[in-house]
Amino acid sequence: MARSGNSCALLAAAALAGFCLPAQAAIIGTCTIMIGASGTMKSNPAINIFGSKQAGGSSAGATITANSLLCTILNLLDCYSVSAPAPIAFTSAPSGGDTNVTFDTVFRLDGSGVDIPGSSPQRVTNGIHTIQVDLTATKSPGIFPAGNYQGMVTVRCE
Repeated sequence: MARSGNSCALLAAAALAGFCLPAQAAIIGTCTIMIGASGTMKSNPAINIFGSKQAGGSSAGATITANSLLCTILNLLDCYSVSAPAPIAFTSAPSGGDTNVTFDTVFRLDGSGVDIPGSSPQRVTNGIHTIQVDLTATKSPGIFPAGNYQGMVTVRCE
């Protein structure tokens, strides 16, 4: 009888362990984003592209501080992911400024010269990281009407 009781206990423990395996541990920690310089978008000569990579434009910047005790304890290198997806519209634009416009973002981490598509999350280690973000708006067909434009890219750390 003792053997039969142990088998049931072992079977119950195995069943519970099986239920626990698919669950993933939550990241316990913080990821802080400190906004730095605002970027500047300039138009191309045909006035159908506004972008921070156009002549006279500049990238926006921020500092990201990732800190996770779980990542430190387990010596994990990639607990947080950073991305900067493109907006769907300008924050402000003159009448017709948002019509037939597509937006695209790229970012660079830690001074790298490599452009990463904005919607492609990149893993970061614990510590301080810099990010430079570029936004491009393309109007097709047509040209951008005269006026003031403002766009906002949300940097995510998840």
